[in-house]
Amino acid sequence: MKLNAGVEWVLHTCLNLGWIEEDTREGASTARLAAFYHLPPAYLGKQLQALVRAGILTSTSGPRGGFRLARRLEDISVLDVVTAIEGRTNAFECTQILHDGPGANPATDYRTVCAVSQTMSRADLAWRRELASETLADIRDRVLTFSPGAPRQTRAWFENTRA
Repeated sequence: MKLNAGVEWVLHTCLNLGWIEEDTREGASTARLAAFYHLPPAYLGKQLQALVRAGILTSTSGPRGGFRLARRLEDISVLDVVTAIEGRTNAFECTQILHDGPGANPATDYRTVCAVSQTMSRADLAWRRELASETLADIRDRVLTFSPGAPRQTRAWFENTRA
């Protein structure tokens, strides 16, 4: 499975929003958020709008507008973000090719009895459980252990840079 690059972009962007919101009541514009990592603003903007639709971010128009977190980092799971960008589609979809094999029973729903389908469904569920068990606050806390200056550096960049 390969995730959209936007997943990485918005995970980092949400962490940055968490850090800059400690010092400001203003939202951060798409242009500034994109400039931080040299990302294409139009594409990042689409990803950020997906997070707004999912209730992870809020967006305000106007000169002092921009994006802000709608919830605390502790209340946003990695799965919330991945689902907002990638959708709720499972990584594997059983197409029931066993119906076309020798000895197939047309009345059988092979999605429920096929060992391959069951294995892939368990793997998808394990992946989703792992992502659901991690919040953005968990990631933030791990970042702070190896880069304690990250919040200060991020805030300084946003305070001193206009995109």
